[in-house]
Amino acid sequence: MRFLFVDRILELRPGQSIKAEKYISPEEDYFKDHFPGFPVVPGVLLTEMMAQAAGKCLDAEGSPRGKAMLAQIRSAGFREWVRPGQTALIQAEIKVNRDQYAAATCSVEVSGTKIGNADLLFAFLPLENFAFDFRDEVLENFLSSQQKKKT
Repeated sequence: MRFLFVDRILELRPGQSIKAEKYISPEEDYFKDHFPGFPVVPGVLLTEMMAQAAGKCLDAEGSPRGKAMLAQIRSAGFREWVRPGQTALIQAEIKVNRDQYAAATCSVEVSGTKIGNADLLFAFLPLENFAFDFRDEVLENFLSSQQKKKT
């Protein structure tokens, strides 16, 4: 199972806000067991989608403090089911952005309906802790496309 829950970034203001999306493929492994006969995306994975999007927003700043890592789920709630074949719109707004930590308010919607939300806290892990060839292809692709638009 791949653990990438953001397919592409739609809008980004580094360190401030992000809109991204994730297509929920009917082929996802977790649908076999969650729940048989009524496949839905687990809430923990919806939270992970929000965390990954907010993390990309923070990482886009290019700050020397390191990579944003989810440190705490302060709150999370879900109102509807997310089913196979749907596309989730993920939004995050960075509310606090300090050298040691950041906080984000996030949401997920499907077809214009708010599905869930979370308040998340991030810490920063120094880049030297990651493999030297670590890359975030989704973020790199977005930033590259924005650079091309400017030229």
